[in-house]
Amino acid sequence: MKTLMLLRHAKSDWEDASLPDFDRPLAARGRRDAPRVGKALRKRGSLPGLIISSPAARAKATIDAVIKTAKLDGELQFNEAIYGASSAELMKVIRSLPDEISCSLLVGHNPGFEDLLERLTGSHDRMPTAALACIEFQIDRWEDVEDGNGRLAWLVTPKQAAGPND
Repeated sequence: MKTLMLLRHAKSDWEDASLPDFDRPLAARGRRDAPRVGKALRKRGSLPGLIISSPAARAKATIDAVIKTAKLDGELQFNEAIYGASSAELMKVIRSLPDEISCSLLVGHNPGFEDLLERLTGSHDRMPTAALACIEFQIDRWEDVEDGNGRLAWLVTPKQAAGPND
């Protein structure tokens, strides 16, 4: 079995219009939400052995906070192919994952992530900023990931992950 997690970057800051999209930092809400999702990931049990993130500033800041709060120790890589990727481009990344890794986490952007979630599972769930989806596949090799052969095990949003003291 293979498990793929999709983490959309947390809410970004749009205040500085002079910044290129790639360099936008997290907004205050994003800095609050990313650790919440990290805590939720830790509670769920399945932890990724490989994390591949978009190199955009907001994606980097999101995964840094998630790694810290979830205490993840999987290898972290940055892949420019994820920034602005369509679901078809994301499928190429997934199908090239090393088979010795049973659980992987991709960190990226919409609309590609919502499209990918629907493509893999048939789910029409939305992925707001900092949403984390877990998809399970009854396969042994990543190259066997196909449209519709994934099952959405769970999806958590920052609002759902917030505790009573948050």
